[in-house]
Amino acid sequence: MPDVWQSLRTEMDRLFDRFTTGSGLPSMRSMRRMFDMEPLFRWDLAVMPVPAMDIAEDSAGYKLSAELPGLTEKDIEVAVRGDMLTIKGEKKEESETTDTEMHLSERTYGAFSRSFALPESVETDKIAAVFANGVLIVTLPKTKAATLETKTIEVKAPESKPAEAKPAGLKAAA
Repeated sequence: MPDVWQSLRTEMDRLFDRFTTGSGLPSMRSMRRMFDMEPLFRWDLAVMPVPAMDIAEDSAGYKLSAELPGLTEKDIEVAVRGDMLTIKGEKKEESETTDTEMHLSERTYGAFSRSFALPESVETDKIAAVFANGVLIVTLPKTKAATLETKTIEVKAPESKPAEAKPAGLKAAA
C-alpha cells in the first residue's frame, strides 16, 4: 500500500509550488531538498506580528514596554486621543541587490498598530516615551488624586456593655 501521507504531502507541496511560482519564493520541494527539513513557509510569519508588550503599575503610574527590534524611533508613533493610547510602527523591508540568492527569510516586515484604553487615573498631558536598544518604554504617570496616600481605617469589634444597658426585652444571662 502506498504511503498515503507522503502522497498528500507531495500534492500539498505541488499546490504551494504553483502558488509561489513567479513570486520569487523558492518552491517547497526545492527548499526541503536543499536543507533536508520540513517546509519552512509559515502563514503566521507572512504578516507583521503584533509586538510583545508588558504593562506594569506602581504607586507613581504605569509603564508600558514594547519589544520593537529592527525599528528606530522615527519608525514609531505614540499618540493619545481621548482615553485611548495608540502605538503604531512600520518595519520596512530592506531592498538590496546582490548576487546572492535568498533561500530562507523568516524576518517579518510591515505595519502594526496597538491601542489601549487608559484608566481615568492617567495624567495624559505627562505621558512620555523613550526608545532604546529595540525597546519602547511609555511612562503613564497617575494623577495627583490617584497617587494620594491611602489611609487605612481600623475596624473594631463592638465594646461590651453592662447588663443594665441592654435593650428592653432582653434578659441578662444568669
